Amino acid sequence: MSNLDDTQLQTLRQLLSEREVELRSEVQAARQAAAERAPTRQVEDLGEEGEERYRTGIEHVEMQRDLQELDDIDAALGRLADGSYGECVACGLPIAFERLNAQPSAKRCVACQTVYEKTHPSAPRYSA
Repeated sequence: MSNLDDTQLQTLRQLLSEREVELRSEVQAARQAAAERAPTRQVEDLGEEGEERYRTGIEHVEMQRDLQELDDIDAALGRLADGSYGECVACGLPIAFERLNAQPSAKRCVACQTVYEKTHPSAPRYSA
């Protein structure tokens, strides 16, 4: 059972909504930039080509991270709707408001998230 009061839930819902809007805007801008990038652009030398590939790779990874965070926000909004928001999905104990305020899409308490990160080393560190 969550230990969050109505004011805290409203604050967290607002944080989730604001972050969702921000991420959707970033993803849309990244997709538009990728679409506008000329696929047959001529590069001057191999160094420039390597730099272009590196930049494109970074942009792709950033967009994937943003899309994952959007999925996490959607899941958090679902937990808000079904009343399970603020409960750790691993141990069932309440997640501290301070943690949720810092990471509103968090689905694990600090202790369970620490264990998760140790057993899933490739998981994103912001992971909800």
